[in-house]
Amino acid sequence: MILYPRIDPVIFSAGPLQVRWYGAMYLVAFGLAWWFATRRATREDVQWTSEQISDIIFYGALGVILGGRIGYILFYNFEQFLNTPSMIIKVWNGGMSFHGGLIGVTLAMWLFARRYKKSFFEVSDFVAPLIPLGLGVGRVGNFINNELWGRVTDVPWAFMIKPGGQGVHPSQLYEAFLEGLVLFLILWIYSSRPRPLRSASGMFLLFYGLFRFMVEFVRQPDQQLGFIAFGWVSMGQILSLPMVLLGMYLIASAGNNKKASVGQ
Repeated sequence: MILYPRIDPVIFSAGPLQVRWYGAMYLVAFGLAWWFATRRATREDVQWTSEQISDIIFYGALGVILGGRIGYILFYNFEQFLNTPSMIIKVWNGGMSFHGGLIGVTLAMWLFARRYKKSFFEVSDFVAPLIPLGLGVGRVGNFINNELWGRVTDVPWAFMIKPGGQGVHPSQLYEAFLEGLVLFLILWIYSSRPRPLRSASGMFLLFYGLFRFMVEFVRQPDQQLGFIAFGWVSMGQILSLPMVLLGMYLIASAGNNKKASVGQ
């Protein structure tokens, strides 16, 4: 087994100000999204300006942070929120829901599409390949924050969280690899040439949902929730299943759509 190195979650402090790795990972995620969006905008078939790219990153950042935190409260920790409402602002302690963040980003993309008179799927197809690497570095932030560990296991790469303790799956690192690197490669390669409208969005939903559903089998469910059904179904799986179904529908329906997605 590998002994968890106990990384200090605070990068540095300056008086009352603390800069934490978890927050820094969000800055890295937004920076990566901006950089890859700028690269895509150099393609001849892409009709996005630098102003639009800056705006979609700003809209998306708000959607991720607000949606992710509110989603975590509603899906995973509503009872604690009722007892301690101030917890909603303590994002530095962790507690962000991907599914809530996805809802927030979806709303942000809809508002952006209305402002710039684009169709929703033109925006979502352009944004989909920009998301995974941000998810990956976010999971690394979970690892540094010493949270969201997997279930007890004796595999050689298991982590011992405290000396003398049992080994557990590093489920955050599994997600960083699958939802981050692998999903990015799938979407970046797939969208390297024009595709039917809705198809890139469908690919994102399908593969993220599948990867998350699989990792949930070795990820420890949230203590305050436990398993939701049958002694093995987690909240993450319940929230991911609709993504898989919707992704399949979008891909199937996109196959009958001869219009290529603008910005792909």
